[in-house]
Amino acid sequence: LFAVMFGDLGHGTVMSLFALWMVLTEKKQKKKQRSGNEIWTTFFNGRYIILMMGLFSIYTGLIYNDCFSKSLNIFGSGWSIKAMFANQHWTNKTVQSNTLLSLDPNVSGVFSGPYPFGIDPIWNMAVNRLSFLNSYKMKMSVIIGVIHMSFGVVLSVFNHLHFQQKFNVYLVFLPELLFLLCLFGYLVFMIVYKWLVFGARESSQAPSILIHFINMFVMQGKDVTPLFPGQTGLQIFLLVVAMLSVPVLLLGKPLYLHWLYRGGKALRRRRGYERVRRVSEDDGSITPTCDDDEEEGVDELTSREAPPKQFDFADVLLHQAIHTIEFCLGCISNTASYLRLWALSLAHAQLSEVLWAMVMRLGLRITTKVGVVFLVPVFGLFATLTISILLVMEGLSAFLHALRLHWVEFQNKFYHGTGVKFLPFDFSQLPSVFEQDGLL
Repeated sequence: LFAVMFGDLGHGTVMSLFALWMVLTEKKQKKKQRSGNEIWTTFFNGRYIILMMGLFSIYTGLIYNDCFSKSLNIFGSGWSIKAMFANQHWTNKTVQSNTLLSLDPNVSGVFSGPYPFGIDPIWNMAVNRLSFLNSYKMKMSVIIGVIHMSFGVVLSVFNHLHFQQKFNVYLVFLPELLFLLCLFGYLVFMIVYKWLVFGARESSQAPSILIHFINMFVMQGKDVTPLFPGQTGLQIFLLVVAMLSVPVLLLGKPLYLHWLYRGGKALRRRRGYERVRRVSEDDGSITPTCDDDEEEGVDELTSREAPPKQFDFADVLLHQAIHTIEFCLGCISNTASYLRLWALSLAHAQLSEVLWAMVMRLGLRITTKVGVVFLVPVFGLFATLTISILLVMEGLSAFLHALRLHWVEFQNKFYHGTGVKFLPFDFSQLPSVFEQDGLL
């Protein structure tokens, strides 16, 4: 998640080299007394995670084809300008009279195919580069967010099974997963479907995903061109399933626990009475009091099913109502929260481009011998601003946002923080028996 927001081949390489230096010289650095420098200690303690962050930033930088705001033309662009002249779509007069010209992929020979790895370098020169990258990164953020949240919901199953609460799998996990996937899983399906089905020739007829998603809730859109046949019926079905999962999530667990406490109590009484009668008939002994054996039967079943001794239906219903409201509204807000991946990636790319255009380009414009001398301080200023603003400040910002996405959007799907507090091993925590025996 950090690398999605920090995708730059150059910046990732610098960060990886810095972290690799700390890792290779960690023994020497530990011997040095730098306890007074808290900032250095913080970076040094996180050297391994910084190394991983830098390596993943190199990968996403190759995907974005972005290296210090410049693209690398490794495999050759899939777009060709010659085809526009060969097919008489452009002439010399067309080039001279127009400030901007648009390549038409429907013309044979203009677009030969996608770039083998990452984004085509020709987009670095395009005027509509931002609109193209914004659409790509925004949809990518939604896809990553839905997958991440779905993984968090699946992890909650292990909690339910660990605490032997299998009813939570059917009454909590399944409604949550159905609600999330029927709405936002369907949104991800529409994004991928539109990418795969609509090519350059059909792009003008491609419908808006956002309009279709809004129409799904208001049950309208008869005038809008469907994305695929049978879309309206599928959307109604998914919406009904999502809406039906809400009352199951809200009332399923409280009603089941209520039945387990009330109905299970009568069941335990009946089992206890039958056991008493059977024992008295076999042994011919005096029948013990029903109350005593009933309590024994209650204790036996309690150890197996573990119903609460003091069951408060209103309290359980209130907690489940809070959880239901938080989850259903959270699915919407959390999905929107993952758009920070797109926003910070955009901010990082724009800051990098501004630094190159406002600083480095000034030094490269001077073509005389004086320009070489002038380029030294310009590069020094460029390197200082890159490290201080883009690597340190922007890197810290992206790290905090990635941490927040894990803690809030991801972990609230399964983590409750109601377990046993972790206490590391310490001799002072050992039982006092050892002290009495003279062992301590």
